Amino acid sequence: MDLNEIADKQPEAARWQARGLVLSAAILWSTSGLFVKAPYFAGWPGPVLAFWRALFACVVLLPLVRQARWSWKLLPMTALFAGMNYAYLSAMAEGSAANAIWLQCTAPVWVLLVGVFVFGERAIWRDWLLVAFVAAGVGVILFYESRGADLAASGWGLASGFFYAGVVLSLRQLRAFHPVWLSALNHLVTVAVLAPWALKGDHVPSGIQWALLAGLGILQMGLPYVLFTQGLRRIAGHEATGIGMLEPLLIPLWVYLAWGQRPAWWTVLGGGLILVGLAIRYSQPAPAADALPDEPAPLSA
Repeated sequence: MDLNEIADKQPEAARWQARGLVLSAAILWSTSGLFVKAPYFAGWPGPVLAFWRALFACVVLLPLVRQARWSWKLLPMTALFAGMNYAYLSAMAEGSAANAIWLQCTAPVWVLLVGVFVFGERAIWRDWLLVAFVAAGVGVILFYESRGADLAASGWGLASGFFYAGVVLSLRQLRAFHPVWLSALNHLVTVAVLAPWALKGDHVPSGIQWALLAGLGILQMGLPYVLFTQGLRRIAGHEATGIGMLEPLLIPLWVYLAWGQRPAWWTVLGGGLILVGLAIRYSQPAPAADALPDEPAPLSA
């Protein structure tokens, strides 16, 4: 029995509690830009921020690990997760928070294409609409970003979506492992991989930076993973994904309210197209016989 079948048997009160957990996770995940775009981190490179975020996330995740076991099959997932964090926070540090998260939302397209053309899975019409809307949204963003702007940040955003898709595909092969253990291991490996960038001494935290980095790791990353995992046990995957779509909508809002950074109109347009595609795809569960597996991973990087 998979998670969606278990969720269908839950009483309504338990489902509403689970929706609250997933909603709380999405809101906490959406604070990434609030921390990263703070003026206290001006000039900080993405890998350094990613190191400290992963380190503080381990404070929440490691004490919750109860079923730790090793397998070589875990290596691809951990490497892809570290790459995702490097790319995502590089995109956010070098460009706008809105661009970073909305370009990362291209991940489901990579999952779809690999599923169809590598694993021979079947797609439905909503899958191909997702591809069309995402392609249009990315095209709008890249076209206007390329007009006198540095495309590096957009490139990092697309790369984070690619790496994120790899994490999702890896998780499909690791269903026998406890999700908290997988998340804790991912963050531990990220700390190890990114340590050379963080510990060479160019950006040493001090004062309020320590509090913000702790918030970035504990409140924005560690705690939401726990909440999302608990909520996913009681509601269907497509519903959890739909609630989680609040994250890319809220990230630029918090950044604007806190730091006055408004996304460009083409970012809003392109991101809107991407989100419409995601809404079409995940508005209802896919028929089991005809569609790709409808299992979400936690939405945030």
